[in-house]
Amino acid sequence: MRASLEATGYLVDEGLAVACFLALRLARPIFCEGDAGVGKTALAAALAEALGAPLIRLQCHEGIDASQALYDWDFPRQLLHLRAAEAAGITDADRLESELYDRRFLVARPLLRALETRPSVLLVDEIDRADDEFEAFLLELLSEYAVTIPELGTLRAEVPPVVVLTSNRTREVHDALKRRCLYHWFEHPGFGRELAIVRRRLPGVSERLAAQVTALVQALRGQDLVKPPGVAETIDWAQALDALGASEVDAELAVSTLGSVLKYREDVERGRGLDFAAVLSGAMEVP
Repeated sequence: MRASLEATGYLVDEGLAVACFLALRLARPIFCEGDAGVGKTALAAALAEALGAPLIRLQCHEGIDASQALYDWDFPRQLLHLRAAEAAGITDADRLESELYDRRFLVARPLLRALETRPSVLLVDEIDRADDEFEAFLLELLSEYAVTIPELGTLRAEVPPVVVLTSNRTREVHDALKRRCLYHWFEHPGFGRELAIVRRRLPGVSERLAAQVTALVQALRGQDLVKPPGVAETIDWAQALDALGASEVDAELAVSTLGSVLKYREDVERGRGLDFAAVLSGAMEVP
């Protein structure tokens, strides 16, 4: 599992590799929790690539409900069909009703598409932004990998999708949902692993620049920031500096490009107080 994920460019530690292996073997979701930008969403994309399966994403938000996540009826097409039937002189009410609620008029949202696609990887992103009712609904669906549509009956997945749920921990997700899942907490990586990720994702960036940016981000995370930068921001910063034609970074250039890595005014102010020159002078020498 670890080798398969790393072949896609996604580097994992042993704990995450074991969790992914068990998720496939036991058909259980993986609940990924941690700060934004540490690679939770990217895990689902890497799994989809490694398995050769489509990635189906459900982006959660406040107020999301079953009709947005599961299915809905295509009312405009149903109305057109009804008018066409009336124009053709069809007056059999039972026939019209059965035709209106045919599968062809059903709009499959991400959850239903994942149940019907074999195989698939389902990403339920930022579940912590949804409300308690949606959590309960999701728990029921993931328990059976099936859904009952009153007009059509029960639709069950022939092969359960691989499910990845992510949370930025803006609120606590209920224990009932977590118990259904395999759990993995995403830490910010250490210098060596983060540097390896940057070099894997941005092979065109100079090795010296990648090492310097990684060292700077590691130092910024110790600055008591509102939103510590994740690996995604490390990659963004290295990419921005490379786009400016830099093969290495100095203190002045680092300060002028802080907006690539820090996204709050308070964080930028704190970040400017970092001794960039000292961090850069101690950065790992890369041949």
